[in-house]
Amino acid sequence: MYEFSMTGTLVIVGVFLLVNLFADLRFLGSFVIGLILILLGISSMRYYVEAAPLPPALQSYWLVIHVMVAILATGFFALGFALSAVQLLQKRREGPNSKGVITSLRILATLPGTEKLENLAYRITVVGFILWTFTLIAGSIWAERAWGRYWGWDTKEVWTFIIWVIYAAYIHARATRGWRGSRSAWLAIIGFSAVMFNFGIVNVFFKGLHSYSGL
Repeated sequence: MYEFSMTGTLVIVGVFLLVNLFADLRFLGSFVIGLILILLGISSMRYYVEAAPLPPALQSYWLVIHVMVAILATGFFALGFALSAVQLLQKRREGPNSKGVITSLRILATLPGTEKLENLAYRITVVGFILWTFTLIAGSIWAERAWGRYWGWDTKEVWTFIIWVIYAAYIHARATRGWRGSRSAWLAIIGFSAVMFNFGIVNVFFKGLHSYSGL
């Protein structure tokens, strides 16, 4: 968990900087740094354990492939989540009956409109979904080599598939059912919440073949 957190935070920042080469997302800098600080704080206080030899199942080049692609996907999902959250705030501010704290936040007036935020979130999330699909496939191939089966309904496997289903529903609903605005934003937020649950709860509190945290 500690090594994954250290690598994951680095990759999330790298993904953020990479995407900024193609789209100006500097306004998400505060969110990205805030998320990184939270993850680093939790990992430093809760996840550190003494290094130990890898168990036989992890002694494979698939460890690097599977885990690194999963981290990359998480980085794109994090940006999609941030854009969707800002989209909801903008939607509230732009509404005809807007009032209260949201409308008083002047910084929102300097950010892109809801439609542009939604399109950016969709494009970035699609990249994350492609990477997550490869993560699921690579994990199955690795599982067959390590444990002799492609799928065993292990808790980690199930939650990885649940995340894939949520994001598949998000992409399908937006592309074919015409889901726009708040509904698509909430699906993206639910998807990233599932990613964080998979990492922070399933990895630590659920027992199974993927219980390698050492906590």
